[in-house]
Amino acid sequence: MNLQGRVVLITGASEGIGAACARELAGRGAKLVLLARSEKVAEVARETGGEAVRGDVTLAEARQEFVDRAVQVHQRVDVLVNNAGVGIYGPSHRASMAEMRAMFEVNLFAALEMVQLVAPVMKQQRDGMIVNISSIAGLVPLPWFTMYSAAKYAVMAMTDGQRMELAGYNVRTMAVCPGYVRTRFQDNVLSGRPPERLWRNRRFAITAEECAQATARGIEKESRTVVTPGVGRVLVAARALAPRVVDHFLRKIYADLDIA
Repeated sequence: MNLQGRVVLITGASEGIGAACARELAGRGAKLVLLARSEKVAEVARETGGEAVRGDVTLAEARQEFVDRAVQVHQRVDVLVNNAGVGIYGPSHRASMAEMRAMFEVNLFAALEMVQLVAPVMKQQRDGMIVNISSIAGLVPLPWFTMYSAAKYAVMAMTDGQRMELAGYNVRTMAVCPGYVRTRFQDNVLSGRPPERLWRNRRFAITAEECAQATARGIEKESRTVVTPGVGRVLVAARALAPRVVDHFLRKIYADLDIA
């Protein structure tokens, strides 16, 4: 897909991966409509020449206003980037159910409801692309992140299923699976903290800008799945070939949390 002149909607666009995607895609000629709760979304919109909608993606009225703005201003929707997300660190067997439901509301249900709003527009156009920001945790379950992994696994399944559902309308889907990205994600989790060993050892971390570049390239190539950085594919392959070995390695990292 050539991004020049394409209308792109991005959720969670005030900072981190969302804001980086806005800058990267605008640099490739896209016309942007951005959604976020933070007032910073207006700054990103001014910087990228886009439209800003301030609102909570988990609220129906905010989602509707977001899509309506895109259609009113541009008369079409070419790409949806479902980026808004939140995490929880800690064991699933004693997690707060209220926090679990809040996390799934953002990471899965809001993303699904965004797709339900843009799909009719894309089907009528007989063209479009849905990009769901998942995680390496959506391919390999991380024990310090069990329910976040579950939510991102669900995003992966949704992405793959929607690819088949919408293929007849020339609507493509792509999942993006970043590893550790240097953003304020850890500061904004609903609860918990990452293992110290993981926190200290960030050799394979990437910037939000690098993640955005990989996402943009994936959209242009109409990829099915983007794993970034590439070393993440090694972990995915290793778990497929030697799951017990990978489980043992991840359990050792989880032990740093010292929780029962």
